[in-house]
Amino acid sequence: MAEASIYLAALLAAVAFVLAMARFVRGPLTFDRVVAFDVMTIVGITGIVLVAVVEDRAIYLDVALIYALMSFLGVIVVARHLERGL
Repeated sequence: MAEASIYLAALLAAVAFVLAMARFVRGPLTFDRVVAFDVMTIVGITGIVLVAVVEDRAIYLDVALIYALMSFLGVIVVARHLERGL
Protein backbone atom coordinates (compact mmCIF):
# COMPACT_ATOMS: atom_id res chain seq x y z
CA MET A 1 0.00 0.00 0.00
CA ALA A 2 2.80 2.43 0.84
CA GLU A 3 4.52 1.71 -2.46
CA ALA A 4 1.34 2.53 -4.38
CA SER A 5 1.05 5.82 -2.47
CA ILE A 6 4.61 6.75 -3.39
CA TYR A 7 4.00 6.04 -7.06
CA LEU A 8 0.74 8.02 -6.95
CA ALA A 9 2.62 10.95 -5.37
CA ALA A 10 5.25 10.72 -8.12
CA LEU A 11 2.55 10.73 -10.78
CA LEU A 12 0.85 13.79 -9.25
CA ALA A 13 4.21 15.55 -8.98
CA ALA A 14 4.87 14.86 -12.67
CA VAL A 15 1.48 16.31 -13.60
CA ALA A 16 2.17 19.38 -11.47
CA PHE A 17 5.56 19.79 -13.16
CA VAL A 18 4.00 19.65 -16.62
CA LEU A 19 1.34 22.20 -15.68
CA ALA A 20 3.94 24.53 -14.19
CA MET A 21 6.10 24.14 -17.29
CA ALA A 22 3.14 25.14 -19.43
CA ARG A 23 2.63 28.27 -17.33
CA PHE A 24 6.37 29.00 -17.53
CA VAL A 25 6.33 28.82 -21.32
CA ARG A 26 3.01 30.59 -21.93
CA GLY A 27 3.30 33.02 -19.22
CA PRO A 28 2.23 36.24 -20.17
CA LEU A 29 3.92 38.17 -17.34
CA THR A 30 7.37 37.80 -15.87
CA PHE A 31 5.79 37.27 -12.47
CA ASP A 32 3.90 34.26 -13.82
CA ARG A 33 7.16 32.78 -15.04
CA VAL A 34 8.88 33.36 -11.70
CA VAL A 35 6.08 31.65 -9.79
CA ALA A 36 5.99 28.78 -12.28
CA PHE A 37 9.75 28.34 -11.96
CA ASP A 38 9.40 28.26 -8.16
CA VAL A 39 6.68 25.62 -8.46
CA MET A 40 8.93 23.55 -10.74
CA THR A 41 11.77 23.69 -8.22
CA ILE A 42 9.42 22.63 -5.42
CA VAL A 43 8.19 19.72 -7.52
CA GLY A 44 11.81 18.85 -8.28
CA ILE A 45 12.54 18.79 -4.56
CA THR A 46 9.52 16.54 -4.11
CA GLY A 47 10.95 14.21 -6.75
CA ILE A 48 14.29 14.06 -4.97
CA VAL A 49 12.56 13.25 -1.67
CA LEU A 50 10.48 10.53 -3.32
CA VAL A 51 13.62 8.98 -4.80
CA ALA A 52 15.23 9.12 -1.35
CA VAL A 53 12.27 7.24 0.11
CA VAL A 54 12.16 4.63 -2.65
CA GLU A 55 15.91 4.04 -2.66
CA ASP A 56 16.19 4.32 1.14
CA ARG A 57 19.10 6.77 0.82
CA ALA A 58 19.17 9.57 3.40
CA ILE A 59 21.93 11.44 1.56
CA TYR A 60 19.39 12.50 -1.07
CA LEU A 61 17.50 14.39 1.62
CA ASP A 62 20.58 16.57 2.13
CA VAL A 63 20.61 17.28 -1.59
CA ALA A 64 16.93 18.22 -1.48
CA LEU A 65 17.55 20.55 1.47
CA ILE A 66 20.40 22.38 -0.28
CA TYR A 67 18.34 22.60 -3.48
CA ALA A 68 15.45 24.10 -1.49
CA LEU A 69 17.69 26.71 0.11
CA MET A 70 19.22 27.69 -3.22
CA SER A 71 15.78 27.87 -4.81
CA PHE A 72 14.47 30.09 -2.03
CA LEU A 73 17.40 32.46 -2.32
CA GLY A 74 17.07 32.56 -6.10
CA VAL A 75 13.40 33.48 -5.97
CA ILE A 76 14.10 36.21 -3.41
CA VAL A 77 16.82 37.70 -5.63
CA VAL A 78 14.58 37.66 -8.70
CA ALA A 79 11.68 39.18 -6.75
CA ARG A 80 13.86 42.00 -5.47
CA HIS A 81 15.20 42.58 -8.95
CA LEU A 82 11.71 42.78 -10.42
CA GLU A 83 10.46 44.99 -7.61
CA ARG A 84 13.07 47.74 -7.80
CA GLY A 85 16.29 46.47 -9.29
CA LEU A 86 19.45 45.46 -7.54
